[in-house]
Amino acid sequence: MTSQPQTGRPSSQRSGPVPAALTYQFRVEGHLDDHWSAWLGDLTITRHHDGTSTLTGPVADQAQLHGVLARLRDIGATLLSLNALEASHTRATES
Repeated sequence: MTSQPQTGRPSSQRSGPVPAALTYQFRVEGHLDDHWSAWLGDLTITRHHDGTSTLTGPVADQAQLHGVLARLRDIGATLLSLNALEASHTRATES
């Protein structure tokens, strides 16, 4: 039996540093209860006086981002905005 080289396929092993998770902020219509936090990837939920909620937290990659968006869709939440926060902004809010 001979083995054939696999061409045109990306390597499953990547070299170099793993990129850090970006912090995302999802603003949705309505007030979400705290119990949704764990189901949505342990995002921090902040409820606002205007009847909206903001979910904030690290998102490791595009797959996790799409997962959070799908879960928001599944619970019927209306997405008002989505922002990737800059590193300087996230450091300022952590202190």
